[in-house]
Amino acid sequence: MNNMTRPTTDTVTQFVGSIPAAYDTHLGPLLFQFSAADLARRVSDAVPGVSRILEVACGTGISTEYLWQALAPGSEIVATDLNDAMLDYASAKRGALGNVSFQQADAQDLPFDDGGFDAVVCQFGIMFMPDKAKAFAEMARMLRPGGLLAFNVWDSLDNNAVAKVSRDTIASFFETDPPDFLSVPFGFHDIAPSRTLARNAGFSSPEVHTVSETIERPDALTVARGFVEGNPTILQINERDGVDSETIVGAVATAIEALYGPAPLQVPLQEIVFLARKP
Repeated sequence: MNNMTRPTTDTVTQFVGSIPAAYDTHLGPLLFQFSAADLARRVSDAVPGVSRILEVACGTGISTEYLWQALAPGSEIVATDLNDAMLDYASAKRGALGNVSFQQADAQDLPFDDGGFDAVVCQFGIMFMPDKAKAFAEMARMLRPGGLLAFNVWDSLDNNAVAKVSRDTIASFFETDPPDFLSVPFGFHDIAPSRTLARNAGFSSPEVHTVSETIERPDALTVARGFVEGNPTILQINERDGVDSETIVGAVATAIEALYGPAPLQVPLQEIVFLARKP
């Protein structure tokens, strides 16, 4: 693989068209449900009783739903995302959840009053924020004194082999300038920068937890479709002439099956969870 390039900010935030549905259907059960349940449990334990929660980068609302299940009855969740298409999907699928509202908002310029929330939660969104220092300052501004910031990031591609083999297989179809979106969500795994961002925004030194899980999926094709079609990788493929996306999906499925064996697949994943308080 040659001339690997970093995707632009515009590309990595383009979760449009059919991407939200593929993201929720194919990637959700593999990548996001277990981590959403883990994060929701930690938030519920740390913020007992009726609370007001701001979710940043809520995507299609998978984490929102798990928060809603875990929090005390009567709690309110304001779930935000920069991407209208993801929010439209979230509202259509999860808009009936009680005391939950979905709203477009930029994490770097949140449209809410100071100190209005008991917790700010962000599942796998920090890595997509261009100005992370500003985003952390905004999240701190949202919290009342003693409020909780809870967020997670993926560990490295080396510790999430299913994503690495998917990225590398996709890239193998392109002699130059291969699609490399998948490097972004798995590229902010060093603990020190997140600790520094939190401290510089005025938070306490974060608790850090490494969480490993093995997820069962019915077949490699479902997983491959998620990694190709459930994120902006599909846009990067379509921008480059000469390779049919279905051919790439098939190749990724073959590589995943070679890694994990025949169905059902047992897929190990690893993430890092941060919990910090506003003094």
